[in-house]
Amino acid sequence: MKEAVTARRVPTPERPPEQRLRDFDEVNLGYTFELAVEEAKRCLQCPVEEAPCAKACPVHIKIPLFIEKLRRYSDARTAVKEALRVIWRDNLLPAITGRVCPQELLCEAACAKGRVGEPINIGKLERFVADYAREHGIDDELLEEQLPRVEAKRGRVAVIGAGPSSLTCASELAKIGYKVTIFEALHKPGGVLLFGVPEFRLPKKVLEKEVERLKRLGVEFKLNCIVGKTITLDEIRREYDAVFIATGAGTPKLLNIPGILLNDVYSANEFLTRVNLMKAHKFPEYDTPVRVGRKVIVIGAGNTAMDAARTARRLGAEVIIAYRRGREDVTARAEEVRHALEEGVRFMFFVTPIEILGDERGNVRAVKFMKMKPLEERNRESKRKIMPTGETVVVEADTVIIAIGLVPNKLIWENVPELEVTSEGTLKVDGDLMTSIPGVFAGGDIVRGEATVIEGMGDGRKAAKAIHQYIQRSKHQQAILKV
Repeated sequence: MKEAVTARRVPTPERPPEQRLRDFDEVNLGYTFELAVEEAKRCLQCPVEEAPCAKACPVHIKIPLFIEKLRRYSDARTAVKEALRVIWRDNLLPAITGRVCPQELLCEAACAKGRVGEPINIGKLERFVADYAREHGIDDELLEEQLPRVEAKRGRVAVIGAGPSSLTCASELAKIGYKVTIFEALHKPGGVLLFGVPEFRLPKKVLEKEVERLKRLGVEFKLNCIVGKTITLDEIRREYDAVFIATGAGTPKLLNIPGILLNDVYSANEFLTRVNLMKAHKFPEYDTPVRVGRKVIVIGAGNTAMDAARTARRLGAEVIIAYRRGREDVTARAEEVRHALEEGVRFMFFVTPIEILGDERGNVRAVKFMKMKPLEERNRESKRKIMPTGETVVVEADTVIIAIGLVPNKLIWENVPELEVTSEGTLKVDGDLMTSIPGVFAGGDIVRGEATVIEGMGDGRKAAKAIHQYIQRSKHQQAILKV
């Protein structure tokens, strides 16, 4: 009977759908200390070096060890401080990863406990540690104790972009004594975490606190600075010992169908940026408007599509997510799909848009779809192949949001012929994430194409190590030449 109880994970409290649709406040309320300890006690405590969860983590957090700290100490402050000490060795942004990392596909998927029940709720435990530490001043205390501000003795590194990969690389380099400057095109740092992830998944105050930690480490932010326009890559290279490029994938893919230029057709990128970054939902208090009609259709079924759909619901619209495949091939996180359904988002499966229909004033009035048929044969991603049936259906809509993916922006390299680019528009790198230009490294979506936040952070950590080795090797060679 005891095993039957401990086989199930301890749930985290959530706000009810009817309440959360009235605002943009966070949906998941997180663990209390008592609930976190209860969940931590389910952990089998695999040896850290062999733990499958730690191996599956792109930044290799020593997961069993931080969970053990929560179990060991009865005093919440001590338990959290020691757990955070462990996490910070590998990840200085746990409040972010605890919320947006797809743990169910990584550490939790590998969790040994999952073989005899539900896996440990690693993401929510990580979030609890970060949140409790922030709310009780423990992170500030630990930062002063463990990560004091250091003078730039090792060298100077420029980081282009202020998203998760960049923030991770910068933090790792700052911790070991480099002077790091981050160049960011927007007026605030955070990248996709800032403009792409809604408040109900990642509150901006949480992101701002994580960024503030980097500033206290000595990282400098140059905002409103567009590399390729405001300053060139060559100019940056002349001032710094190495460069890390992590500008993400911010250019939306659009549909090549009639009606794409009608009024109230948005890319999800534009729609979410207007609301998340420019506060369009509070217009005219803020300058940027957003017009959302009574009925919204979102094309796509990834996390971005869920974010757009759930945002539109909070703006008062009826929302349909249209996807060309079936429910089993939806790429969004299961939790996000569940939240969308709870909030009244409807799904249409096996439909592909072939035309957006407009009225005489050039506004959207409906979307025409081709119905699709699933086949038994599967593609390289193990998804069932589909084919058109020849049957169409027209669905009324006032607004259409396209969420079918993003590609990197060419601005950085279009005037730098030495930078080698793949046919997909991503930067070519070697095993150490160095580009075709010595001393210039790259990671995250600009190398991978669309990937997860934690994969980008893994690249940032790997690049920091490679940059450190590159700079020290270069300085050693220069010292030899002087002799």
